[in-house]
Amino acid sequence: METGLYVSLSSQIALDRRMTTLADNVANSNTVGFRATEIKFNDVVADNGKAKVAFVDQGNEFLSTRHGGMTETNGMLDFAIRGDAWFAIETPAGQTLTRDGRFTLTEAGDLVTLNGYPVLDVGGAPIQIDGNAGPVKISADGQLNQNGAPIAALGLFEADLSGGFVRAGNSGIIPTLAPEPVVDRIDAGVAQGYVEESNVNAISEMTQLITVTRAFESINALLQQSESSIDSAIKTFGGSQ
Repeated sequence: METGLYVSLSSQIALDRRMTTLADNVANSNTVGFRATEIKFNDVVADNGKAKVAFVDQGNEFLSTRHGGMTETNGMLDFAIRGDAWFAIETPAGQTLTRDGRFTLTEAGDLVTLNGYPVLDVGGAPIQIDGNAGPVKISADGQLNQNGAPIAALGLFEADLSGGFVRAGNSGIIPTLAPEPVVDRIDAGVAQGYVEESNVNAISEMTQLITVTRAFESINALLQQSESSIDSAIKTFGGSQ
């Protein structure tokens, strides 16, 4: 009977974690550059001496690699990444990766995010642009140009997320393993005048959230019934009835 309780509790822990990620995905379904969080669950088999029992582990989080839709803005400093790569920005939490390419210029000529964080070049240094030197144009590989002359290279980075990551802000991530600059990849580039929307399918996520919530409630009801059965058994064998 106790084994059943432990299995049910492990399932509730896994379902609660999945509900949290689904709710976060839904909340960010309109966040530019956001990538949905998915979780892979595995069975953990334990031997209780009589039989092998399968528990549910807490799961490993990973990011969906689906690309969000491209929205044309015609903004000179709006950029969208084509392919599997990231922009790099400097935040109070350290170097952060993002696919939110809505940038702007400060009075000093620093290229920054809407939150004022510096945008980094391929070498990890802040990018500066002379706002009076003419319109900024970008090539597919991220090279920034003014009046036909190169002025900086917008950094594109690839991230190995197998070691884990943490969220930073709405659409940013900080990978455990250091990101590497994108080099000689024709499948990764930048489009000017566009932004990438969230890759969350809100309807699908809401459907999953309802399903997971119902499963959680069903297991909770089963746990309550099991606890009542245990209490009754204790009273019976304890001679209180």
